[in-house]
Amino acid sequence: MVAGESGLGKSTLVHSLFLTDLYKDRKLLSAEERINQTVEILKHTVDIEEKGVKLKLTIVDTPGFGDAVNNSECWKPITDYVDQQFEQYFRDESGLNRKNIQDNRVHCCLYFISPFGHGLRPVDVG
Repeated sequence: MVAGESGLGKSTLVHSLFLTDLYKDRKLLSAEERINQTVEILKHTVDIEEKGVKLKLTIVDTPGFGDAVNNSECWKPITDYVDQQFEQYFRDESGLNRKNIQDNRVHCCLYFISPFGHGLRPVDVG
């Protein structure tokens, strides 16, 4: 998962790591649209193969995080998503058919902090 406010290089890092453009269909929002934008969760799946080892990787992006005027609850969709994925995996593992379980849990979160300003913002600490 990559999280952080817009313009800090999340998309660029993902593009550089996996040498693919996951965001080719992304629509850039105008300033008016960004005011009312909420945090959304976007999942992209990438198949990676290196030295005969195949890996199916899911990248979770959180556009809109920290971009609103009132950021008091902007972290809630992200924590809800992480909790939902863990609950789904637990339900699947507790079921009868456990052979083909997909693990969509978040195993790593890269949180991007703005280098501008004077330290961490309340949204970064919360």
